[in-house]
Amino acid sequence: MILHQISPYIRVAMDNIVEGRSWVIKERQLFDYELLYIMEGKVNVTIEDTVYEGVRGDIFLFRPKQRHKITKVGKQRLRQPHIHFDFFYTEDSEKVKVSFRPIEEIEPEELAYFRPDIIDEMPVPLSSHLRLKNPVLIEKMLLDIIYEYETKMPYYEFKVKGLFIQLWIQLLRENYWSLNSHVETNMHSLMHIKQYLMHNTNRKVSLDEIAKMSGISKHYLVRLFQQAFGMSPIQYHQLMRAHAARHMIQFTADPLTVIAENMGFSSIHAFSRFFKTVEGKSPSYYRPKG
Repeated sequence: MILHQISPYIRVAMDNIVEGRSWVIKERQLFDYELLYIMEGKVNVTIEDTVYEGVRGDIFLFRPKQRHKITKVGKQRLRQPHIHFDFFYTEDSEKVKVSFRPIEEIEPEELAYFRPDIIDEMPVPLSSHLRLKNPVLIEKMLLDIIYEYETKMPYYEFKVKGLFIQLWIQLLRENYWSLNSHVETNMHSLMHIKQYLMHNTNRKVSLDEIAKMSGISKHYLVRLFQQAFGMSPIQYHQLMRAHAARHMIQFTADPLTVIAENMGFSSIHAFSRFFKTVEGKSPSYYRPKG
C-alpha cells in the first residue's frame, strides 16, 4: 500500500493573511502538492475547469501539474494557512521551489521538478475540495505544523513529518466519511460491536449472534463492518481471539492445552489449526524458550 511508503518533505508552511484589498493568484501549475485551508474569509478556486466557493472550514488540495487559480471574494480579511509538500523526500526536494507559473512558462530544465502524482493510488483518493465536518481539529493540526516549521526547534524536520502524517490520516478519514455517510451514521453501533467482540474472545461468536445483539441485519452488518474496518466482523473476532491467545502463550506459564480450553476450543488440535490459520505460526512459536 502506498501509505506505507510515505516519508513527507514539507517545503513551505505558513499562515497567510490578506486584509481588505483584492488578491488573486493567477493560473499556475505546481511542482509539488499544496493543502490550502480557509480559516477566515471567502475565495473562488478554479481547479482545471471546475469552480469552487471556499468558505471557513474548507480545505483544497492542489496536485502537481494541476491548473488552478485562487481569487479572494469581498473585502473581508482572508486567512489561509497552507503547506507545500512532497509525499517522498528525494535528492532534489530541497532544490524545488513553489511555482507561480503555468507549464508553458516553466523552463525545460525545471520540468523534472514535477513530483509524481500518487493521489489516485491512495485507499480513498482525496478530493480537490473538502468541506470539513471537524474543521477545528484539522485547523489545529495544520497550525501545529506551521508553528514547528517556523520556529525550527531542534529536529523539527522529524516533528513536521509526524504531524503531517497525522493530518493526512485525518483528511483521508474525513473524505472517507463524506463518501460513505451510511458508515459514519452507524459508527456508534459498529464500535459497540467491536467492543462486544473484544470482550468475548474466550468463545466462538456467530454472525447471527452479532446481528441479534446489534439489531442490524446480517448482510448489511457485514457490508458496514467491512467498509469501516476493512474486514468482516467474524474475521475481526478471529483476530482478537488469536491476539488474546498469543498474549497468554507469551506471558503465562499455562500449558497450551489449558489455554486452548480457556479460549473455548474443543481440543488442542482445533486450537492449533485456528491459531496457525490466523497468525501464520503455530502456538508453540510464541512460547518463550528456556
